[in-house]
Amino acid sequence: MVDPCAAVLVLIVTGFLCLGIKESALAQGIATAVNVFAMLFVIIAGGYLGFKTGWTGYEVPTGYFPFGVDGMLAGSATVFFSYIGFDTVASTAEEAKNPKRDLPLGIALSLSICCCLYMLVSIVIVGLVPYYAMDPDTPISSAFASNGMQWAAYIITVGAVTALISTLMGSILPQPRILMAMARDGLLPSFFLDVNKHTQVPVNSTLATGIVASILAFFMDVSQLAGMVSVGTLLAFTMVAVSVLILRYVPPDEVPLPLSLQESIDSYKLRHNSDAQMINGENPAKSPGDPCLPLLGEKNVAVDCTVVEKLEALSSFTAGTLDEENRRKIAGWTIMLICVGAFMLTFAASNLWFSSLIRFTLCGAGGLLLLSGLVILTCIDQDDERHNFGHAGGFICPFVPLLPISCILINVYLLINLEVATWVRVSVWLMVGVLIYIFYGRRHSSLLNAIYVPKAHVDEIYRSSGAIL
Repeated sequence: MVDPCAAVLVLIVTGFLCLGIKESALAQGIATAVNVFAMLFVIIAGGYLGFKTGWTGYEVPTGYFPFGVDGMLAGSATVFFSYIGFDTVASTAEEAKNPKRDLPLGIALSLSICCCLYMLVSIVIVGLVPYYAMDPDTPISSAFASNGMQWAAYIITVGAVTALISTLMGSILPQPRILMAMARDGLLPSFFLDVNKHTQVPVNSTLATGIVASILAFFMDVSQLAGMVSVGTLLAFTMVAVSVLILRYVPPDEVPLPLSLQESIDSYKLRHNSDAQMINGENPAKSPGDPCLPLLGEKNVAVDCTVVEKLEALSSFTAGTLDEENRRKIAGWTIMLICVGAFMLTFAASNLWFSSLIRFTLCGAGGLLLLSGLVILTCIDQDDERHNFGHAGGFICPFVPLLPISCILINVYLLINLEVATWVRVSVWLMVGVLIYIFYGRRHSSLLNAIYVPKAHVDEIYRSSGAIL
């Protein structure tokens, strides 16, 4: 069964997004305002009806959780696509005036407001009509109609249409920016790099995204698309949580720089080697009897560097390096075991067809790995360069490692509760991406000819080249 209306609507929204980011933001703001007004109407009017009728929806013989906690979480995994729009804020960071302040503030406020509105609407609608009596196609308007407010369907329909438009814009807007960034790194053809001079919009990427989305909307059912979008969102959120742990405890030692900075890197190496020779007493202009001058910035300060002091400094440096290497190894293995433990715990808890012995054994082993990983990461020090790698100030993730580990556990549990058919479709989609990387991205990646330098020297190299990091 095909849906031409959905495909046409996607193409219309795509064309509107090509007009510019300001026009898109204005239209999305208007649609969001109308949608919020409709939701507030549902909450206020529905709450009035609920108190008037005595919340008959909650008077069910099976209790408040008829399908148990597993059923609730399975439903949460299916509708998780409702939160996909929040990555739009992060994807448009290059177009923000003050991203250090605006991005965290925008994500936190929009997430909090939407969560409150979603929960209040759900509470009201479930209270008006029992869950088994709801119309699966029009649950909100039918709930009001069953309580004598048929005219409310018009307000709800307007809110639903504007919500659909706003969701489409929020879903399509970030993808062209991601494609453009991937093309900039050489993972996709340069066709996706084209930016319109007047609108400053990546038109080719936007049109490609809209065409693919319209084809999917034309041939696939909304429930199938919802499952695929939920898997993609949950996978992305899980990888972000794992990446936070990696960047805090085992960030990369080296950073890739483009080949165009080869001259600056060579000059920096020469300068660095020259300074090292002077510190080690290898300067031919310096007599062996002269005191060793440290880099203190004052020429009148001299410190006699005896052989014993040099050996002590060398031994302490070696011990510190070994301790740092051991800390990184322990942290890396711990992060991996945390991921394994989260999978074991959630897989065993979700599969009721396992025997009790196997379920409890796997749950116990997974829980032990999670708790052990939490304790170990809490006790060991985070990397000294955690605030310098890819971070120039502003907001940082709080409550590490507790918050990322909790996110990994919850997201993995929601992923496991999705249908097998959804995973099959997503696997095919991922295989397409893998093939694109194997046959194009791997051969044209900007990292292919990159020069890897220690991250402690990156700022100095960029300053010497006159570039801005």
